[in-house]
Amino acid sequence: MKAFLLYITIGFTLLKLDVASVRIAYRDAVSSKTKAFLLYDELTPITKKDNASLVAYKGAVTVLTSKYIKGAKDKKERLVKGVSLIEYALDKEPNTIEIRFIRMTLQQNIPKFLKYNTAIETDKAFILSNFQKTKSKVLKQHIKDYILQSKFFTTAEKNVISQP
Repeated sequence: MKAFLLYITIGFTLLKLDVASVRIAYRDAVSSKTKAFLLYDELTPITKKDNASLVAYKGAVTVLTSKYIKGAKDKKERLVKGVSLIEYALDKEPNTIEIRFIRMTLQQNIPKFLKYNTAIETDKAFILSNFQKTKSKVLKQHIKDYILQSKFFTTAEKNVISQP
């Protein structure tokens, strides 16, 4: 019975799958294994033909769930798959602040030995220079919330996004 309810819940969620809801779910998935795998399952139908931000979120959650997978080979395969989705989304829409934000936050928080951290400063500069131009108030607040609590941003950089 519980499995049936879970499938119905996932089915209804898929019908409502949009960037705004995925953004919220991803924020929760970062700190919860269960929520990470639930979001991973919800994003399964997303392909490279879909919205580039959704593709980037699928890549990010794929990388995120790799830390819970057993076996070095499976971990690496999932990590590579996730990174390739993020990079594909960025190649498709290089001027989308949300995709750059997704990549930057992932690169800032992934273990350094994985060597997926070469674009942090580039993405950070892009985000800071384009933050005020972002039309979505919800996205701006999402980015601002992260930056204000992040140790990767200086006080001066935090002040840039705090200006009206």
